[in-house]
Amino acid sequence: MSTGQQRRTFRVSAAFVTAAVAMAAWAAWLGWDQHRDVHPDGSTTGPYEAWQVVGLVLTLLVPVCWAAFRGHAVAGVVGTTAGLTVAAAYDWSDDASGLFLIGAILVMIGTLAVTSAVSLLATVVKHKGK
Repeated sequence: MSTGQQRRTFRVSAAFVTAAVAMAAWAAWLGWDQHRDVHPDGSTTGPYEAWQVVGLVLTLLVPVCWAAFRGHAVAGVVGTTAGLTVAAAYDWSDDASGLFLIGAILVMIGTLAVTSAVSLLATVVKHKGK
């Protein structure tokens, strides 16, 4: 296998690994919490608490930075974004309002923006260290 083929294989593998990690992280941090909290005044919040979302974001920093430091920032961004979007769409697909698709698109846009920024920063840090 040539060096170019090995890089392509690793790039595709990095995308699949980061997608799998993103889906697993969604399940671990958010997938188990499906109930909204009803307050005494009748208002509802949730189903997620802020600490769950922060935990998910911090967990996903690891695979995104790993891919960027290995020279596969795009694979990390695409894989993480795809994994999180699929997980959100699947988790929310039973929503009776039909708005789950809008939520999944917003997750995709937010994930794409944040992972792109993190990958860019990791790549800059990597190249400054050389």
